Amino acid sequence: MTAAPRTPTQIAWVTPDLDATETALTGLLGVRKWVRIPDVHFAPEACSYLGKPADFVASISLSYLGDMQLELIQPVHGENIYSDFLRESGAGLHHICVEAASPEDFDAALAEAAGQGAPVVQQGVMAGGIQFAYVSAPQAGVPFLEIAYIAPEMRAFYDYIKGEQRQ
Repeated sequence: MTAAPRTPTQIAWVTPDLDATETALTGLLGVRKWVRIPDVHFAPEACSYLGKPADFVASISLSYLGDMQLELIQPVHGENIYSDFLRESGAGLHHICVEAASPEDFDAALAEAAGQGAPVVQQGVMAGGIQFAYVSAPQAGVPFLEIAYIAPEMRAFYDYIKGEQRQ
């Protein structure tokens, strides 16, 4: 079975230095403003990595180019997909994200991905109503694809960030 087409809504980088990556992408892409969310705690009761509870902290910076969200992730501490990526690959482009329209569609997309040979590597729930999961099919050249459900409360925050780019 082939998945329904999903348009990417986000491009994300993992970096050891948010300042340096913001500066580089501002110069290269013309980004006007970044919004920082420092020290986001991903708790073990809400997040798993490689099938085990995960407890880690990451700082995040967000911006937009048109409707495309740009996300920068700096792991702070704990074992997670981002710190392992930095250790194994160095800083760089990490994933694109596609969105599910509902929590039910999110679950269905994860099942579809597993059926296509792309199991969940890390998943969780964040404050504001985000469900996220990273799937991976490295044997086919697909390191990480994020699937996310964005609740209305978080969508409003994202719209604010998008609006900041237009000022």
